[in-house]
Amino acid sequence: MWNMNDIIRVRHVRDYVCYVEFDDGLSGEVDLAAYLDKGPVFAALADIELFKQVRIEGGTISLPTGADIAPERVYEMIHSASASLQPMR
Repeated sequence: MWNMNDIIRVRHVRDYVCYVEFDDGLSGEVDLAAYLDKGPVFAALADIELFKQVRIEGGTISLPTGADIAPERVYEMIHSASASLQPMR
């Protein structure tokens, strides 16, 4: 569950994948390629060199086109991915 945590670190890894770390310690890789189809502000990010300029603004992922990605969505993506890696009991 997301408790209004801020993203404190973001780093481009490969293609449209970024490593993201939250202030509560949750971290992981997130593939943001699906956002390229979310309208013109994201479509410009098909230029991978532009996408690589990803940064943090106000505790969220910010892209040079002016687009940002809701931190709660990123948190959910990382949390879901890490939960699916847990061994079943």
